[in-house]
Amino acid sequence: MRVHVVSDVHGNSGALARAGDGADALICLGDLVLFLDYADHSRGIFPDLFGVANADRIVELRTARRFDEARDFGRSLWAGLAVDRATAIEAAVRRQYAELFAAFPTPTYATYGNVDIPTLWPEYAAPGTTVLDGERIELGGLVLGFVGGGLHSPMRTPYEISEEEYAAKVEALGEVDILCSHIPPEVPELTYDTVARRFERGSTALLDAIRRTRPRYALFGHVHQPLARRMRIGATECVNVGHFAATGRPFALEW
Repeated sequence: MRVHVVSDVHGNSGALARAGDGADALICLGDLVLFLDYADHSRGIFPDLFGVANADRIVELRTARRFDEARDFGRSLWAGLAVDRATAIEAAVRRQYAELFAAFPTPTYATYGNVDIPTLWPEYAAPGTTVLDGERIELGGLVLGFVGGGLHSPMRTPYEISEEEYAAKVEALGEVDILCSHIPPEVPELTYDTVARRFERGSTALLDAIRRTRPRYALFGHVHQPLARRMRIGATECVNVGHFAATGRPFALEW
């Protein structure tokens, strides 16, 4: 069995259409939407609406961890739009989802990232795409569990939930052979982004489940430039499958 795994697609539909080549299945760990590309400020929903100069400014504020100023600046921009914020974002996300879901090969098993909008996924997921969150499947004789979304953060992205709600989804999986999530377990080496120079939110519930149930693998994304891309926690190989938007390369797993 050969499975390709991607995360943090962020609008890279061209590479996504090729991500399943040579594999029996594709797994996507979320963050399909591109709101703002920190490497190229001309790409994404934000610069499309407000221009590159304003994208430069909000990236500068967020990188400096001046989150309150960034939110105030963002609010002033949204207030100047002819349509309300929710309407503008949904329209842009729908355009991206139509292109990205069409690029998924069959079969694809996907869960949400923190920048995704779960309520829209049923409209775009074709019969060959199975969406899983707090659920498990059997694939090639192994059991895979999926946990989508992220935890509350200063970034206030669309699909952030409480630690209690997230832990309940992890608990619902029980013992699995491969634990698939968007965010990493709460380990400093796995949560620190060396380019953004900050810790992203990781999950203690995931870490506890890894220590307790000892899956073969824990696969995740979310941190684009991690201090450590993989490490062992007891019997479990923890792997950041990579920033697919930048690399265009899936992580390959065989058993």
